[in-house]
Amino acid sequence: MPAAAQGHVAHRTTPALFGFGLLEAIPASTIIALADKNAASGGPVKGRANVVSGQLLRFGRKATDATLLGFNAGAFQNEMGVTTNLALAEQSLDGVTPFPFDITIDPVVGAELSDDDLALATDFIRFLRPPPQAKVSGPATDGRELFSSIGCASCHVSSLRTGPSAIGALNNVKVDAFTDLLLHDMGAGLADICRGTAGPSEFRTEPLMGLRFRTHFLHDARSATLEDAIAQHGGEAAASRDRFSGLSANQRAAVIAYLNTL
Repeated sequence: MPAAAQGHVAHRTTPALFGFGLLEAIPASTIIALADKNAASGGPVKGRANVVSGQLLRFGRKATDATLLGFNAGAFQNEMGVTTNLALAEQSLDGVTPFPFDITIDPVVGAELSDDDLALATDFIRFLRPPPQAKVSGPATDGRELFSSIGCASCHVSSLRTGPSAIGALNNVKVDAFTDLLLHDMGAGLADICRGTAGPSEFRTEPLMGLRFRTHFLHDARSATLEDAIAQHGGEAAASRDRFSGLSANQRAAVIAYLNTL
């Protein structure tokens, strides 16, 4: 790895793609209103809508993409080395040094995936339905109340609604997304790199749809348990983290039971 790249590497897990079409269909005004509400409250949770050139960026761990199409083009490029007309640059092994064109390495000149195929892949992802939440009963019922009362729901907003759409599956639909799609300062412990306009410690709130099917947590999979993932929260989430740690063992178990219904 070139010396210039040292200290500028970040680990990422590949996100589950279920429900991304619904996240795209949530009006930007809804997300911006959540940021305004946080600012007006004067509390520790701020969060900011990442608006660049008039577009709200909502996809990616650092909120780098406005549309599902752009997010997918970047994923094809960065994760599979497949170029499109939206992301034409070849990626080098270290992600920093320019990758020289060599016909013995890459015989395709220009986009390797056509616009039509990129659109088809995007439509496929757009309509991947999120796993429905499991029935909330027993300790999870108390956990649901605690999740809200200790402040987790300030960022992991339980439900949002899509706007008007000519597509029935996306038209005015309630989305149990558990995210506000805002960038939050998560503290020095989670900080890694800048990306777009997001600073090292800023991350977009992770949607919790299908959380019970995951085996590792946080953007870099550093946590193998939900308890540890909560303990890693800092910055704007520090107060909620501390409230969780201050709960009784039974109350903490109830919160985890609720999270395991998502």
